[in-house]
Amino acid sequence: MSSKRFRQVAMSLPGVIEGSHRGHADFRVGKRIFATLGYPDREWGMVKLSAEQQSVLVEAEPDIFRPVPGGWGRQGATNVRLAAADPATLRSALTLAWRKIAPKSLLEAHEI
Repeated sequence: MSSKRFRQVAMSLPGVIEGSHRGHADFRVGKRIFATLGYPDREWGMVKLSAEQQSVLVEAEPDIFRPVPGGWGRQGATNVRLAAADPATLRSALTLAWRKIAPKSLLEAHEI
């Protein structure tokens, strides 16, 4: 998986715009970020999940997912090792993160 593919999948979700946060590309719905690229380096992405979702993904795919170190990680911020992620797993993780922050009206309109 490449950063280009991560970007394509993130941008394919409804209402997503790309921005920048602390020098990293980010993906948001409105003003709320659900994913970033390049953290902690260009080999990684990050998705904002619930702590429970994070636990499930890290346990199921430890070569792909790991909690972000520190407080953000305890709140569900999850690193994605780009080289290890397959398209279906990446789409699933990005969709979970998108659903966590998308407004109800957008969720109902797109049923993702």
